[in-house]
Amino acid sequence: MALSRFFRSEPSSIWDPFSWDPFPAPVLPLWDSEFSSPSRQLFRDASAVANTQVDWRETSDAHILKADMPGLKREEIKVEVEDGRVLSISGERTKEETQNDDRWHRVERSYGSFLRKFRIPEDVNLDELKAQMENGVLTISIPKVAQPKPNVRTITIAG
Repeated sequence: MALSRFFRSEPSSIWDPFSWDPFPAPVLPLWDSEFSSPSRQLFRDASAVANTQVDWRETSDAHILKADMPGLKREEIKVEVEDGRVLSISGERTKEETQNDDRWHRVERSYGSFLRKFRIPEDVNLDELKAQMENGVLTISIPKVAQPKPNVRTITIAG
């Protein structure tokens, strides 16, 4: 992170823990404004991906993914399988509407689109994939394909 982010008269992003700057810098040119800077949009997009936290564990009979989705309804989340083996979790957190007379003291919650993708192993049955949402946690369960047990046949030895 560049030091210039700390020496600005406006917060550099909603992720910035320092909301007040004791040494304000002059206003930057229009091309570096909050809404037009491509680098800021990239930062927000990267933050949205990084802040969608997912745990993935493998049990003897399934792969289970759990993603924190606080404040979202299941209709606002999309779970898809792309190209046969890529699990995609996406959605969007909308920004809270404000009134002109509102005075914000801190903005720490993220908003915007998010996307996470995972390459799924070959040993699963994607047709049996299940997703459920409970208490702000999305749980995706992908059962493994039952491994065929070896067919052992005893042969009697003549003699």
